[in-house]
Amino acid sequence: MPISEFCNREVVYATRETSILEAAQLMRQYHVGDLVVVDEVDGKRVPVGIVTDRDIVIEIISQSLDLNEFSVGDIMSPQLISVQEKVGVFETIQLMRTKGIRRIPIVNEDGELEGIVSADDILDLLAEEMAQLAKVAPREQEREVKTKI
Repeated sequence: MPISEFCNREVVYATRETSILEAAQLMRQYHVGDLVVVDEVDGKRVPVGIVTDRDIVIEIISQSLDLNEFSVGDIMSPQLISVQEKVGVFETIQLMRTKGIRRIPIVNEDGELEGIVSADDILDLLAEEMAQLAKVAPREQEREVKTKI
């Protein structure tokens, strides 16, 4: 299954110039723990980084720095790992595990932001699939009982 069939397409994003306060407000408003940082290129949103609530706490608040002196671009994770929308779920899991990341933006062939997926999203999907698989054995037993009568 391609990751595009499963990713969250309602991505909350910011630009490099977004203030730290505005980023925190966006996270609170949309109940998310991260923002994908994008550059606008020819009307397209191209992901260039991610900033998390943890980044804000570790990089700014814990050091008692002035929120007004920094923007999202100053604290975002600069080496963005993304995955193309045609890549499979299991390949995406392997990439996330290899790189040690919990969230990954999904991009199209032009590098434009299409969605995002988190480790929690994938766990929910796998749990649902496992629950469906667990129903196979009892149904098989029911079928055997009905055919023997």
